[in-house]
Amino acid sequence: MLERLREDINSVFARDPAARNFLEVLTNYPGLHALLIHRLSHWLWRKNLKWLARTLSTFSRWLTGVEIHPGATIGRRFFIDHGMGVVIGETAEVGDDVTLYQGVTLGGTSWNKGKRHPTLEDGVIVGAGAKILGPFSVGTGAKIGSNAVVTKEVPAGATVVGIPGKVVHRVDPDQGEELEVDPARREAMRRKFGFDAYGVSQDMPDPVARSIQAMLDHMHAVDERIERMCTTLRKVDASYRDGRLPELRDEDFADILADVDSCCPPREEQGERGAEGTPPGERKANAAPRRRNG
Repeated sequence: MLERLREDINSVFARDPAARNFLEVLTNYPGLHALLIHRLSHWLWRKNLKWLARTLSTFSRWLTGVEIHPGATIGRRFFIDHGMGVVIGETAEVGDDVTLYQGVTLGGTSWNKGKRHPTLEDGVIVGAGAKILGPFSVGTGAKIGSNAVVTKEVPAGATVVGIPGKVVHRVDPDQGEELEVDPARREAMRRKFGFDAYGVSQDMPDPVARSIQAMLDHMHAVDERIERMCTTLRKVDASYRDGRLPELRDEDFADILADVDSCCPPREEQGERGAEGTPPGERKANAAPRRRNG
């Protein structure tokens, strides 16, 4: 008993730089208080003293702001930082060395009895306000970003952010077929369609930017194939005329570009704003417009 208590307190020192001494952690950390009371209520629950276990759990919620159902299974060195608003459901399973921050919910999406809450494997970290809902597993060492809503299984070592939660990083990423794309042609295609990620590079964890990048690469591959088809047709039929594709005009995108420029001005204009002694009107007049056509 004392060994487990010492282990729990040492886990606080390992994960919270604000912890100063043994007495402070033991008396002023509600996450630790909630864990200790849960251990007792869980023992009562397993002894079939369910009303007493639920009553003790309710007292713990009044005292700490953390609601842990006595039926939940929690491993060793579990740490709840700050604690307020944490909710852990009856069939939730938490592994060793797991860290939760305030406002986390390990909830269910069904009224059916049986397993309906998530399983957090060893070493999982869940950010403040995140909601993990459903009877699935969050893999070993995974990280759930603050305020994410996760409703499906998370692979080991992955990082999940957003609503709904999306995997933005994997330890072992899926190996898909890589297109052989000429960087110069890719840049020309980007300029042609007016795509400017405002400094978002391909390796940054932005699912939207990566999706647009994949679309541009696909369009690049289609463009290459159409050019080869036209070249073959010209060889087969001398009378074949290769028609030009319609140009993309700035006028067709004027309203969209105006909205984009109002919130995210071009980089050239942003640089000129930093020049001292240049009037705002003159800076705007001198700002070089972005090219939208290839």
